[in-house]
Amino acid sequence: MTRRHVGLYPGTFDPVTLGHLDIIQRAVKLVDHLVIGVATNPSKSPMFTLSERVEMVRSEAVPLGGGGRATISVETFDSLLIQFAEKVGASVIVRGLRAVSDFEYEFQMVGMNQRLNPDIETVFLMADPRHQAIASKLVKEIAILGGNVAPFTTPHVAQLLVERAKARKTP
Repeated sequence: MTRRHVGLYPGTFDPVTLGHLDIIQRAVKLVDHLVIGVATNPSKSPMFTLSERVEMVRSEAVPLGGGGRATISVETFDSLLIQFAEKVGASVIVRGLRAVSDFEYEFQMVGMNQRLNPDIETVFLMADPRHQAIASKLVKEIAILGGNVAPFTTPHVAQLLVERAKARKTP
C-alpha cells in the first residue's frame, strides 16, 4: 500500500482571496490530501468569526480538489503550526509567497519548524503574478471604505465582505 502524501496549507483566511485559491489549486497537484488549516489567530483582529472563515474556505476551496486531484478538508487549529501538522499527518507544509518581504518571515518559520520536526518539509509556491498584490488585510480595507472587492475574491466572498463592512459602519 502506498503512503498517502498529506499537505497542510495554513492561514487565517480572513477572508479567503483569489491568491489563496490559486495556491490551493496548485497545492492539490503535489499531495494526495490537502488540509486547509484555518488559524484562530486573535492577534490579527479577524473581520469574520472562525466558523464563518471555515465556511468560506469550505465553499470556495473544497471543489478545487476535484477532477482526480487531491481531496481537501478544512480544519481549525489554535496550536503551534508544527503540532497541527503532526496531528493531521502532514509531511509537507504549503506556504504561498507574494513578495520578498514574505520570504524573510517564512525563512525564519521554516528554520524553527525544522528544529521542531525535521521530517516535515515546507514548500513555497509563488503567487500567480495576477494575485501577488492581493492581501486579505487590504481586501478588508477596500470593503470597509466602500471599494470594489470583486477583482480580489469570489462573488460569494465579495458579497459577505460587503455585508460585513456595511454592518460595521452601522451604529
